[in-house]
Amino acid sequence: MGVVAAAVCPHPPIVVPELASGAAAELESLRGACRAALDALASAAGVLVVGSGPVAAAYGADAGGSFGPYGAPGVRIGSGPRVLPLSLTVGGWLLERSKAADLPRTYLSVPADETPERCLEIGRELAAGNDRIGLLVMGDGSARRSDHAPVHLHPRAEIFDSTVAQAFQHVDLDVLAALDPDLATVLQAAGRAPWQVLAGALAGTTLTADLLYDAAPYGVGYFVASFT
Repeated sequence: MGVVAAAVCPHPPIVVPELASGAAAELESLRGACRAALDALASAAGVLVVGSGPVAAAYGADAGGSFGPYGAPGVRIGSGPRVLPLSLTVGGWLLERSKAADLPRTYLSVPADETPERCLEIGRELAAGNDRIGLLVMGDGSARRSDHAPVHLHPRAEIFDSTVAQAFQHVDLDVLAALDPDLATVLQAAGRAPWQVLAGALAGTTLTADLLYDAAPYGVGYFVASFT
């Protein structure tokens, strides 16, 4: 069957209320969009969480992740060693609060500098299986969207993010596949590699999309999309 549903979410640690402090209420619309996107994964037989990390690695369902480095040592996921990078830790945290929480899960870390060709190949390999897979793809847009962003404003940041948002909305896999890794690095768009894995995985499917969130509240592009 391959990929039967997919969701795209961002991975800022402040999505966790314990880390958001005064912004917890402000981010409820983002959390709500993430819940809606993840609920759609409940039709799958299992969920694979894909996100960027320092190395290529696959992890089992019990792999641990912690928000301790971000100021909430009491918030963690999994029962095993704390090995998950931030993107997968946030993905697991979101998944545990969705209707897909009880599904079998695994995690896949893709190097942030992986080539587009290899990302697409990984996606095609994921889609070639017989299981009904739900993909949760974690990735932020540009971190240079405003003067208050983590890195100073870049004139191409908003155009890049708008292109990605439209590609999600219209399931334009060719646009996702063509994202320039060098430009993504300059713009500090951490989602580029995972999004290209998604492009490979959705090739040949007839899934339609719903773009549920597209904003840059802190100068970083956040997208939430559901593919069903």
